[in-house]
Amino acid sequence: MSVSKELVAGVIGGLGPEATLDFFAKVLKHSHAHKDQDHIHLIIECNPKTANRNEAIAGRGPSPAPALMEMARALERAGADFVVMACNTAHAYETDIRSALSKPFVSLIAEVVDEVRTTQPTARHVGILATQGSRDANIFAPEFLKHKIDVLQLDDASQKRFMEILYLIKAGDRSAAIHDTMQQLGEELITQGADVLIAGCTEVPLVLRNGENTKALIDSTDVLARQCVAYARGHKQLPHLPEIS
Repeated sequence: MSVSKELVAGVIGGLGPEATLDFFAKVLKHSHAHKDQDHIHLIIECNPKTANRNEAIAGRGPSPAPALMEMARALERAGADFVVMACNTAHAYETDIRSALSKPFVSLIAEVVDEVRTTQPTARHVGILATQGSRDANIFAPEFLKHKIDVLQLDDASQKRFMEILYLIKAGDRSAAIHDTMQQLGEELITQGADVLIAGCTEVPLVLRNGENTKALIDSTDVLARQCVAYARGHKQLPHLPEIS
């Protein structure tokens, strides 16, 4: 059922900036607008000064939680009816973000799991191209295991290489060598038995697209952007606010 008034979407962004720009571009794509007024109202809080998520999860740096919580509160004060976050790794702090909000928070992780179940119903093994922080915080596996879907990860050497090229991508490197390495890492997961790949870091789709590996690649940024439009237009019911213990 559609609502008469569109909702305002708030975006925790800047983690990193180009990934946020990619998310915004995909929101525009999924809006299918014919004129300016057809687009959804989007408020983006882009704060690249937020502490490094991977370093924090590893215990080597300050927590980004205070900054993430303040961004969430700022979006709510600005008029956001719900909040999303264009970063996979930062979902390690999802509980903190939810505690700062009185409005719904839409989890990218939950949306990706739903996407796999909807578009890849026979998949029982997913390969995750994700940061070390995402692995250490174990943000994907529990949600997939609820549906009897196993998560496959890169071995330690390949994970180290993934992190190296991740920071090169953040620095602006879009070379063929970077693309080819990311594609090869995806194939390693497929060799392990992955039925489908997940771009579980918002920098991955900046260099690798669906159709370039021997199995499908689900772009977490694209999934979140599409669902953000659906929630704003009332085509999908927002998640209920959970109890914060």
